Amino acid sequence: MWDYLPGAPPMPISERQVGEVTVIDLSGKLASSEESGILKEKVTSVFFQGHKQVLINLNGLTYIDSSGLGELVACLATARRNNGEVKLANLGKRVQDLMIMTKLLNVFDVHDSEASALTSYANKDVSPR
Repeated sequence: MWDYLPGAPPMPISERQVGEVTVIDLSGKLASSEESGILKEKVTSVFFQGHKQVLINLNGLTYIDSSGLGELVACLATARRNNGEVKLANLGKRVQDLMIMTKLLNVFDVHDSEASALTSYANKDVSPR
């Protein structure tokens, strides 16, 4: 994947809409680097555009460090300040183990798959009449 050297391309982040949910797909490394903050900037931009439901898909993530975890927490804080919600999907074993050790697994709404996370948003929108 990408190395964090001066002039190296930033971590690939793509954004797509699935119904009312904005899915942000991460690839490569989420670590301290010159590009730190780009995920939070992307999530802030999504909320600024009026979207309230964000799913961060970690399927393509190959590495995360403490700065990357901090960036995920910052995304969650941004969502809460904007009356929105951020969910995580497709945590690899290493990421999941790291989130267990830091007790962040209990802070985030985490799903095994994108489909499961999207369904949880749909189920939340169903209210009894």
